[in-house]
Amino acid sequence: MKEIKFSLLVVLLWMTAVLQAQEMPVKFTTQQKQVSPTEVDVLFTAKIDKGWHVYSTDIPEGGPQSAVMHTEKAEGAQPMGGLIKQGKEISEDDKIFDMKVRYFENNVTFIQKYKITGKTYNIKGYLEYGACNDEMCMPPSTVEFDFSGKGPEDAPAAEPQKEEKPEEVAAMPVAALGAGDSLDTVAADTAAASVPVDSALIAKAQSGWWLTSIDKLKQLNGGNISDRSWLYIFLMGLLYGLLAVFTPCVWPIIPMTVSFFLKRSKDKKKGIRDAITYGISIIVIYLALGLLVTALFGPQKLNELATNAVFNLIFCALLVIFALSFFGWFELTLPSSWTNKVDSKASSTSGLLSIFLMAFTLTLVSFSCTGPIIGLLLVETTTSGNWMGPAIGMLGFAIALALPFTLFALFPTWLKQAPKSGSWMNTIKVVLGFIELAFALKFFSVADLAYGWRLLDREVFLSLWIAIFLLMGLYLIGKLKFQSDMGDDKAMPVPCIMLGLVSIAFAIYMVPGLWGAPCRAVSAFAPPLYTQDFNLNTKEVRAAYTNYEEGMAAAAAKGKPVMLDFTGFGCVNCRKMEIAVWTDPTVADKLNNDYVLISLFVDDKTPLDKPIEVEYNGKKRTLRTIGDKWSYLEEMKFGYLTQPLYVLVDNEGNPLTRSFSYKEDVEDYLKFLNEGKKNYR
Repeated sequence: MKEIKFSLLVVLLWMTAVLQAQEMPVKFTTQQKQVSPTEVDVLFTAKIDKGWHVYSTDIPEGGPQSAVMHTEKAEGAQPMGGLIKQGKEISEDDKIFDMKVRYFENNVTFIQKYKITGKTYNIKGYLEYGACNDEMCMPPSTVEFDFSGKGPEDAPAAEPQKEEKPEEVAAMPVAALGAGDSLDTVAADTAAASVPVDSALIAKAQSGWWLTSIDKLKQLNGGNISDRSWLYIFLMGLLYGLLAVFTPCVWPIIPMTVSFFLKRSKDKKKGIRDAITYGISIIVIYLALGLLVTALFGPQKLNELATNAVFNLIFCALLVIFALSFFGWFELTLPSSWTNKVDSKASSTSGLLSIFLMAFTLTLVSFSCTGPIIGLLLVETTTSGNWMGPAIGMLGFAIALALPFTLFALFPTWLKQAPKSGSWMNTIKVVLGFIELAFALKFFSVADLAYGWRLLDREVFLSLWIAIFLLMGLYLIGKLKFQSDMGDDKAMPVPCIMLGLVSIAFAIYMVPGLWGAPCRAVSAFAPPLYTQDFNLNTKEVRAAYTNYEEGMAAAAAKGKPVMLDFTGFGCVNCRKMEIAVWTDPTVADKLNNDYVLISLFVDDKTPLDKPIEVEYNGKKRTLRTIGDKWSYLEEMKFGYLTQPLYVLVDNEGNPLTRSFSYKEDVEDYLKFLNEGKKNYR
């Protein structure tokens, strides 16, 4: 049988070349450059973080946010032509917007030329741009400038231009941002819907609509989710550890190791104590491995890995290699010198250190079986978005792996009743190979969506999963054999046949998904519905309100909780969520009937009656459009500046549960909605 040294695979697994997330993914610097006595250029130079892109100029209406120049004042100067861009422009067809979009990565420079017409000049304005990555979009952002200088001596004096001064308001505006301007409109709307309006109730609730809830939302995001996911990851590690126990590399070692400890000491109590110490050493070793992963990646990088295309491809390749190893094509082994050195050290050492080294020897010897399982566990926990995931998962794995050594040491007579190793262990390995192959497709799907290859659309993914689980079912009922099964003509045991039927049934369950059925059991793994060419599920959800104050007042009158949908006309991932998640019948029913849905478009270009100047975190900002207002609300009230963002609030504007961002997981989205409704009651 072929053997593969695992050193290179270990190196791949520990790669950590993901950049730390920055506060602002796009950083602009502005400068003026007077190229002649009668011409001056305003340059906007951007450095773009890896994974992000800035859209180009002149993108057609209905697409993402273009780079647009706005000149607010031009004394002694006038714009010449449109905005010029310098950089490597990328052009591609976008299925969501149904058009060709153009953007820049890494860096870009935008230039606006001005003709100097006076002895002196003063130009003031701002550049508006849009930026996105594969997971989220920033709201339309602005880069302001205010430059002055001298022109030709023989030019006429510049004529002063009257400039509209923005209205200055506090950091948490209520009345100034229009919170009280829409009650009459709402009253008319709700009256038409035969809903009584309690003006006193609305006025009381309104006072809190613009109050910040950042700390409250952080608490909700940091408590409920992490506690539940930690338990899930621990149980997942426990399950993987139990599977590892029943592999050919671990199970036969248990009776030999326990007998060794009991015989090496005439004192039975000491032998049991040594065996328990041996089990604890196993836990320490694997827990240290999980902590190492956490230390290497850190919380920011673990979150980024969930959607980083390169790392998902690496994880996919690792899982495919693990699967082929379990199928018996080759065997993964560590260099024999490692095992020999540790084993010899354990033999020449006494006391607790010798027991720990023996546990480490077990880890190396059993690696060909436990390595692929550990790899699958680390892949899942590393991309879970939970920064302590690897450590918690490995703790569960180690406890399950050490448990039989400890129990058999405490109760030696159980060794006689334990089943002998045999072909059933090979069956477990092959089944794990099928599972790892299925998970590999999930990680390839992330990269496929990120790069837009469209190699693994939803129907292709489901077809492959149907084939994998159908073949696994045929294997479990004895209709499919691998090379490692040759010579074993015995009928499959009843438990295997029952599990095989479950696997075949699961494959049949996914078949309607080829025509657009939600298939909730696999919705967290399969690509989104919008990638499917033939989809009969076309139910759509639209918000009843696109104005924050109007929607909040209507919700107070109806006595319903609110879902705030911070979105954008040019937000790709917002459309993905609406197509892949909101079209689910159960999700659609809850959004339409249990909540008042308010969609706030942060790129809405409708101008405000008058510009508003606000200050937040020591920075001044001018709100010129409706989109600016909703962007400011999102940042000031909830501490976010990305789309999509979903926040469930009560009638006073207080968050009801955790927030939800871009994650095409119908089951988790339903939990999110149910949590909000329960807490509202």
